[in-house]
Amino acid sequence: MCGIVGLHLRDPDLHPQLGALLSGMLTALGERGPDAAGVAVYGDPVWTPPGTSCVSVLTQRGPDELQAAIVAETGCEPSVLHVGGTTLIRAAIDPATLRAAVHAVAPEALLIGFGEDVAVLKGIGRPADLAAGWGLAGAQGRQGVGHTRMATESAVVPEGSHPYAVGPDQCMVHNGSFANHATIRRELRARGVEFDSENDTEVGARFVAQCLADGLDVETALKELCARFDGFYTLLVADRDSFAVVRDAIACKPAVIAETDAWVAMGSEYRALVGLPGIEGARIYEPDPERVYAWTH
Repeated sequence: MCGIVGLHLRDPDLHPQLGALLSGMLTALGERGPDAAGVAVYGDPVWTPPGTSCVSVLTQRGPDELQAAIVAETGCEPSVLHVGGTTLIRAAIDPATLRAAVHAVAPEALLIGFGEDVAVLKGIGRPADLAAGWGLAGAQGRQGVGHTRMATESAVVPEGSHPYAVGPDQCMVHNGSFANHATIRRELRARGVEFDSENDTEVGARFVAQCLADGLDVETALKELCARFDGFYTLLVADRDSFAVVRDAIACKPAVIAETDAWVAMGSEYRALVGLPGIEGARIYEPDPERVYAWTH
């Protein structure tokens, strides 16, 4: 049992409140996932300043060491920020170049997200404590995704925590399990895809990332996932332009969507949504099995 939440803001006047709203949603589902938690925040001007790329990593290296090494590797001086247990490395170069440079100078670091618009934070512990350590309530932006984890099929380690953000500005959170992930993992490895964990969610995230790299949009990629993956699941997938939800054919895992003119929100339980502004007038519904619900900016 895990908890997933997502908030897609349609009203720019709410952007300064994104972190506070997402923090409330995440901590409301702390009982569903007391082992670990993580978030992906899109558009925060401090964590991902305009005109820069950002790589999110878990590492023991200090900011001065990382900064000097990346300058030597790229000739570009980055800005390094510690947010709770996550390190955000920002620089005015393209995301792929920055990602490669971070891997070259700190190969032991766990890369947990990259792109031009997303900061990914994750850790082990109670979701409320992690959110407080990140200062999540003070974050801004237009979209956020969160996960609270109760470990079932893999260890309680940082690389097993969600979100899985394996493509540029992409992320996935998952409640459930994929039955045939080992088979699809082998197929992806045969195509040269590398993995950071034994978690089944990472297989789904890398499958979607491969579909997007092959030219599919998010909605079509999720339809491909439903056709290939067996199991019980609710998924929330986001990139810088879109926000999408899908459930398996039996719709075994809980999910609630709420919409107003100002926002779209999703949670594993309704209690994650009760603190949102205007919830009393929202259209609230349970997503149908194998139907992809997608919204774009």
